[in-house]
Amino acid sequence: MEIFGRSRRQLAFAYALIMSLFLALIIFVVHMAMNWSMFSEQAQELSDAANGVAETQTFYLQNPSLTIDENRYYKSVNDRLFFYIFNDNKQLIRFERASFRLEQFVLDTIESWSIDEGEVEVFQHTNETGQLSTVMMTSKKIVSDKTVQTLYVGKDVTALYSGLQKATYAQIVLGFVALLIASAIGYYMAGRALVPLKEAYDKQKQFAADASHELRTPLSVVMASADLLLADPSIENPFLRQVLEDLKSEVKKMTNLVSDLLMVARSDNNALKVKIQRLDLTEILKQVIRTMTPIAEKKNIRLAGENFIKAPINADEQKIKQLAIILVDNAIKYTPEDGAVLVRLESVSNTRVVFAVMDSGIGIAPEDLDKVFERFYRVDKARSREMGGNGLGLAIASEIVKLHEGKISVASKLGEGTKFTVELKTNLKK
Repeated sequence: MEIFGRSRRQLAFAYALIMSLFLALIIFVVHMAMNWSMFSEQAQELSDAANGVAETQTFYLQNPSLTIDENRYYKSVNDRLFFYIFNDNKQLIRFERASFRLEQFVLDTIESWSIDEGEVEVFQHTNETGQLSTVMMTSKKIVSDKTVQTLYVGKDVTALYSGLQKATYAQIVLGFVALLIASAIGYYMAGRALVPLKEAYDKQKQFAADASHELRTPLSVVMASADLLLADPSIENPFLRQVLEDLKSEVKKMTNLVSDLLMVARSDNNALKVKIQRLDLTEILKQVIRTMTPIAEKKNIRLAGENFIKAPINADEQKIKQLAIILVDNAIKYTPEDGAVLVRLESVSNTRVVFAVMDSGIGIAPEDLDKVFERFYRVDKARSREMGGNGLGLAIASEIVKLHEGKISVASKLGEGTKFTVELKTNLKK
């Protein structure tokens, strides 16, 4: 059934949503952890390199007469490391150059340096060819006697950050694959979980269908017996005749309920058939208004039609008539005395026909609007019982519209009335 298919999809979707959030969180946490670990390691390496170069430069400043092997004291421990030493006049004293493609960017960064000593910062640069480079840099003051110099140490970490990015992309791809697998498993498990419910529901449907079918005959017998007794001239007692009239009324209500239950059961079992023929919707609506007018007049309600033009459609005449009767009867039930019910043909085109049933009744609360087409749902249960409602009318109306591949909707305001709109195809295939 569609309800179980929809529930299965909703369960699978909810499971997939939870899994996607969980995987996204995992990927984010792993990415941040890798980024923090890499940054910490590289920052420590930069700090160590800065301390080493600063110690060498301090030793050189304290022993200017010594001949120093710069290859020994200034050589970087890593080819990607570089440093630049400037005096207090911003003159370059010594350096281990960055790569050619980065040097100008590094020098520009140093010129605009505003970062606290010892702090490590990551800079990114895109060259003319669109290639992105990532550099980590730090600074350190070198003080010896009256000489103050500034050391800038950096490292080209482009490859590391590129690797981190690729690893994150790989995690995203793997996470997406895992999500697809998890969704498929969730869909399968949701189906398995719904099997007992579906079996119980099928048994319930079958029971409703069987019971409804079996009850029709005894109810018909009771109705016929009541008619025969009422026709018997020997029964003259007014009290007995009133009892028989009440009996007929209750049997009629029960017969309507059984018929509705049987239709619902057949709908569930896809046993409802439609006999498509060419007909004029306007004529059906006029006939329904004539049929329902005496019922409306008993409550002093004005029942009228509007904008009735020719509206040819392909549909099942009896079911469309039943649909219109359900909507008009529902409008009359919930419209107070001296109110009005209007049946209006909204639009007619080559592809669709739209009609509406409007009342000036009690209206429906916003929280109940999406439930009015549910079986056995009644907005005001106490008043529905008084009016003879069983909560199946609008559900049956929705099924009839669905059989004709149409749409039904409701709009309402409390105290102002309700409008049911039905859209039907004009050229439904037979």
